[in-house]
Amino acid sequence: MENDKHPTLANGKVCYIEIPAVDVDRSVSFYREVFGWKTRKRSDGHIAFDDGAGEVSGTWVVGRRPSGNPGLLIYIMVDSVAAAIELVIANGGKIVQAIGADAPEITARFSDPAGNVIGLYQEPT
Repeated sequence: MENDKHPTLANGKVCYIEIPAVDVDRSVSFYREVFGWKTRKRSDGHIAFDDGAGEVSGTWVVGRRPSGNPGLLIYIMVDSVAAAIELVIANGGKIVQAIGADAPEITARFSDPAGNVIGLYQEPT
C-alpha cells in the first residue's frame, strides 16, 4: 500500500535539517525568497521551516560554525538552476560552483548568507 500522507513517513527518510545561521531573520528571508520555504514559530519560540515540497523540516541555529567547506553536501531541487542562481545572488548569496562542473548533471553550488555551501539540482528533461 502506497503512503499518501504528507510529509512521507518512511524509515530512512531525511526528515530534519539544522542550518547554521549568523542572523536567523536574514537566513529565513533568504530561503523563503529563493526557494519558497514556509516558516513557522515553534512552541519553543524558534523559527522552523518546511521545504518547498512539505517533505523536509528544519530550523536555523546560531552558535554553530557554518558548513563552508562541504563534507556532507545537501542539494536543493529546483525547476531551473539558472533561475535559482539569479535569486541566490539577488538575495545575498554567492555562487561558489557554476553550472557545468558536474555535467551531465545540472547543478551549481552557492553560499548562503551565513556561509553554508549548498547545492542546486535540476532534474534533466
